[in-house]
Amino acid sequence: MHLLALSLNYKKVPIEFREKLAFAESELAAAMATLKESQSVFENVILSTCNRTEIYAVVDQKKRGEDYLKRFLASWFHLSITTFSGFLDIYQELEVANYLFRVTCGLESLIVGEEQILSQVKSSFLFAQENQATGSVLNTLFKSAITLSKKAHTETLLSRNSVSVGSAAVQLTKNIWSDLSDKKAAVIGAGQMSELSAKYIAAQKIAGLSIANRTYEKAQKLAERYHAQAVKLTELEQSLTEVDFVFSSTSSKSFILDESLIRIVQAKRGDKPLILFDLAVPRDIEPTVRSIRGVKLYDIDDLESLVKFNKSERQKAEKEVENMILKATDEFENWLSAQQVTPIIAELQEKSMQIQEKVMETIDHKLTDLSTHDRKVINKLTKSIVNQLLRDPILTVKSLTTDENSPEKLTLFKEIFKLSEDKKH
Repeated sequence: MHLLALSLNYKKVPIEFREKLAFAESELAAAMATLKESQSVFENVILSTCNRTEIYAVVDQKKRGEDYLKRFLASWFHLSITTFSGFLDIYQELEVANYLFRVTCGLESLIVGEEQILSQVKSSFLFAQENQATGSVLNTLFKSAITLSKKAHTETLLSRNSVSVGSAAVQLTKNIWSDLSDKKAAVIGAGQMSELSAKYIAAQKIAGLSIANRTYEKAQKLAERYHAQAVKLTELEQSLTEVDFVFSSTSSKSFILDESLIRIVQAKRGDKPLILFDLAVPRDIEPTVRSIRGVKLYDIDDLESLVKFNKSERQKAEKEVENMILKATDEFENWLSAQQVTPIIAELQEKSMQIQEKVMETIDHKLTDLSTHDRKVINKLTKSIVNQLLRDPILTVKSLTTDENSPEKLTLFKEIFKLSEDKKH
């Protein structure tokens, strides 16, 4: 049993590749089921956001598990492994725990310390649980990560010096127009990112906010929450002629705003400035709209160079969180080590008791005149002998959980007592 994680994230992977490797929400259940059906994969959780596509898994063998996960990604997205292998980060064993803790606390985010990733990790984990894709190892790991993140954001100043991608985009509009009171905005989409964008925009007391979505009822619900106007996608062209900036974050596989539409919109607007924020992966807005007069387009990757932080304050908070992560990783290591020896101890005890039972059967055949009382005494004494003989081996195997050569020594222990290899749980 081994922990493994594969990550394709914004630090290495340009957005034009990330959008090719993003799981649609409707695909996740089938993807996790496909992984679970493999003999190599015992447990799995898929985390797919605008900034990262990651698979966390418990596998039977490290090399075989890694090869299988790569082939799975290639097959699912109809790509060759060489297309993305150069961008891939691979984590093994406790590296997986440490990395997941960093991700969930926001230390690996584009906007360091942002809290949206906690919600995304939690949703991905709960969805995996609902689809029976997880087991004891990932259940414990992800619960630990979620608890740690909440503690980190509560007990340190990490969140105070961070913003989400949506709020960073709103801040950028304030840098462009210092006064937003006479500006109008549109949000396209009704998911989590869109709701956060609507929340930040509404807080600026702008002149008007419209929300468009493929499902009009969802647009209406979000619009009611933030005192906005719901718009049907068929009415989007007219709506865009009336706004100054647009936030788009849908799960569409094709462009919501293409160059031809924006050219029509700008012609009606008289080429007045139009700021477009594409917060989706795959992208919602065709990149060539940048060539249109008066249009400025910012995508997820552009925001990385636009966000400014209070660096010294944030770095101090980061250090505190990193220390918390090291402690949490140690705690998970202790738990994981205990889980590795528990089945070994159970099998050793079961095997020993089977021997004791066979001895009792032999005694029954050879000493047929034993009274019920005498048989109970012998049975009790032979069990006591077995337990006393097992005492030192059990204490020894428990001590191996903290040994730096634990895997090798546990393997030797199993060989000495002729215990079976790990089985798929």
